[in-house]
Amino acid sequence: MSRFRILISFSLFTFLSPSHGYDPMDPNGNITIKWDILQWSTNTYDARVSIINYQLYRHIEAPGWRLSWTWPEDEVIWDMWGALARDQGNCSRFKGKQLPYCCEKRPLIIERGPGTPYNKQVANCCRDGLLTSMIQDPSKHGSTFQMNVGTASNNVSYATMPRNFSLGVPGYTCGDPFLVPPSRFSEEGGRRWTQALMTWNVSCSYSQFLASTAPTCCVSLSAFYNSTIVPCPQCSCGCQGIPGTKCAKYIIYLLRTPMPGESPLLLPQEDGQQQDLVRCSNHMCPIRVHWHVKTSYREYWRVKITITNLNLVKNYSAWNLVLLHPNLQSLTQVFSFNYGALNEHGSINDTGMFWGIKHYNELLLQAGESGNVQTEMLLHKDAGIFTFRDGWAFPRKISFNGDQCVMPPPDQYPRLPNTASSPSQRLCFIFFISFSVLVML
Repeated sequence: MSRFRILISFSLFTFLSPSHGYDPMDPNGNITIKWDILQWSTNTYDARVSIINYQLYRHIEAPGWRLSWTWPEDEVIWDMWGALARDQGNCSRFKGKQLPYCCEKRPLIIERGPGTPYNKQVANCCRDGLLTSMIQDPSKHGSTFQMNVGTASNNVSYATMPRNFSLGVPGYTCGDPFLVPPSRFSEEGGRRWTQALMTWNVSCSYSQFLASTAPTCCVSLSAFYNSTIVPCPQCSCGCQGIPGTKCAKYIIYLLRTPMPGESPLLLPQEDGQQQDLVRCSNHMCPIRVHWHVKTSYREYWRVKITITNLNLVKNYSAWNLVLLHPNLQSLTQVFSFNYGALNEHGSINDTGMFWGIKHYNELLLQAGESGNVQTEMLLHKDAGIFTFRDGWAFPRKISFNGDQCVMPPPDQYPRLPNTASSPSQRLCFIFFISFSVLVML
């Protein structure tokens, strides 16, 4: 018995390890920081920094990335385009001279937003640090800024890469810089190519366990053939009454009067992240995904998906949903969401990504009457594998915005009624009636 407990403890520790960052649905996904040296003189050098999201479905939402690093020597930033250094820092070493733009040993860089003056822009900049995923919008999955770097001694004999990079986004961990072949740039409509003097890459990976100590979404299930609605598992994302867990009853939250000097909404923290305040529930999750098996036709079956925001203070922009189900290979039509297949394992087509339609439902509003988005989809009944038995019609895995949701245990899935007899039972009944008639004759 003690061995079994030790084995279970080791398995849980391995599965929940904070260093776990591998995603089988996006095995090659990462965010890459590319550092290109464009020009170099005895006093300064020009660097172009690009942040590129190579993840299929994870994106960077508001307040955006907040890039930081540590300079190896006495480097300073003389000027910057496409981004801002939050603090200038202590530039007292430059008395009587023009002061640098930033003298921080560890600068914090924030991307400029739309409306930036043209003389402070560079190509592919100024999106407030927001990055879409590769599938949702490939044209906006990267951003760039440029800077002029020097030293306090005005001697730049060689370029040494900074260390300790951070994206400033919960869940992401960045490795050390490594030298790669110089980047090439197209000019004159592709008729001429130039290249950087030197290029380094920094790879940043995501771990859900580093991003949050608890899950952030859960799944509920229902079906037309069973009156039972299976709710999200209790305490999926937290439990009411536990220290550190906050929630609000929706009606009370709307009607309450702020105390003197108190803001009616929770203010963002210092890092720009909005504090969560969820509606009180048995599961305490800010997001609930409901899967309803709606209708069965002769050759098709229909599913309704509803995503409900239970966060009272946060909207979700550019949200997405990824789910795993074997019948996605025969998906016929999606009515109110965009859809893209994630074929990361060859011919196996059982994983798909759903996201909102631009200017229609791409924004999931905070908790309330409008705090949900929904769609229906039509799937073909594949001969040989389709069945409503044993919970086959329900998804194997669901993720919202890249974080895996808590599923109900399989033994609680809505089941087919037990009143229907099997073909073998009906055959035996026919033989029994026939035999009885022959005996009577």
